Amino acid sequence: MEHRVSSSLLLLCLLVAFFSVETVLAQQKFGINYGQIANNLPDPTRVAGLLQSMNVNRVKLYDADPKVLTAFANTGVEFIIAVGNENIQTMATNPSAARQWVSQHVQPFIPATRITCITVGNEVFGNNDMGMAANLVPAMQAVHDALVAVGLGGQVTVSSAHSAAVLASSFPPSSGAFQESFAPYIRPLLEFHNRSGSPFLFNAYPFFAYKGDPATVSLPYVLFQPNAGVRDGGLVYDNMLYAQIDAVYAAMKAMGHTGIPVTISETGWPSKGEEDEVGASVPNAAAYNGNLMQRVAMGQGTPLKPNVPVNVFVFALFNENMKPGPASERNYGLFYPNGSPVYAISAGSPGASGSGSGGGSVGRAFDPYSSQSMFSSAVRRRTLSLWTLLLVLPMLSAALWR
Repeated sequence: MEHRVSSSLLLLCLLVAFFSVETVLAQQKFGINYGQIANNLPDPTRVAGLLQSMNVNRVKLYDADPKVLTAFANTGVEFIIAVGNENIQTMATNPSAARQWVSQHVQPFIPATRITCITVGNEVFGNNDMGMAANLVPAMQAVHDALVAVGLGGQVTVSSAHSAAVLASSFPPSSGAFQESFAPYIRPLLEFHNRSGSPFLFNAYPFFAYKGDPATVSLPYVLFQPNAGVRDGGLVYDNMLYAQIDAVYAAMKAMGHTGIPVTISETGWPSKGEEDEVGASVPNAAAYNGNLMQRVAMGQGTPLKPNVPVNVFVFALFNENMKPGPASERNYGLFYPNGSPVYAISAGSPGASGSGSGGGSVGRAFDPYSSQSMFSSAVRRRTLSLWTLLLVLPMLSAALWR
């Protein structure tokens, strides 16, 4: 009898472990940018199924497309939506425009669709338009006030995404500093973040650094592959992205702010480029995104803030065939528009090995990659459950036969 009870308890514990593993896998997070500068993308309802099959539950848009927000209703996916640069001046000078925007683009979709953040403008400080830069914080404040007025101030934050052009110095990370010419606009921006509790959004692309100077910049260093690392005082950085994040923290500290979180609102690597775009390749894209996603799944922090998990939105969901610029701009997607993967990567399982060779492998919690289209979430969910069952089944068998 004692033996039977002991076996039953062990079996119960293993069953609990089985469901706990399923829960952990389902909760693993990373965000993705859903750009739509293309004429061949699938309907948003199919995209909703695709992202659910991938266990992706955070999405960043570059607008507030009602078709997308409607398609994701009741999915639990969190959305960042955007006010375009063209609306900044109007909202800054006419707060009623911000109230109208919130009334039209936010209120009709909440609570069915989880809108958690609104970005006002994108890379405003990178276009040398000082008028737009001066209007940025007033526009952000107007949107925030509009949210507060309808009772959404505690639910939806307001921010703006910035390129690396906002920094005058980023290496070593401890020397991080904002461009002096932007200081009159960045100081009130940081004060807004501090008051409202919203994150500082930063678009970071180590690819550009490598493409610009491949003879000096170490490829393993930018791809999260094994390397000697770079020392900055008592801290050692084994990848460029984390160094860039800490450079932003250093720049904010230099302006008197240490409590504002940094979110990487864009980062990625192109799978194809022009002949002179060194490093744009499938193996490098697979290595960069796969290794990054594994670190996100581990909840890893930067050397400066090891206990603060890195918050990342990968760019991008699909290849976008109508984006201007060099070929790389049209080839950042994880997927082709038909839903098939551009390459296989390993991501999601904290214990998974890195794709050091650049070729990648299949990780359990982000295991949608095959030669087939991914627009079949039910099949993928069954596959995920099977992976977990295969892990637990030997233990169940041993318990029953002991």
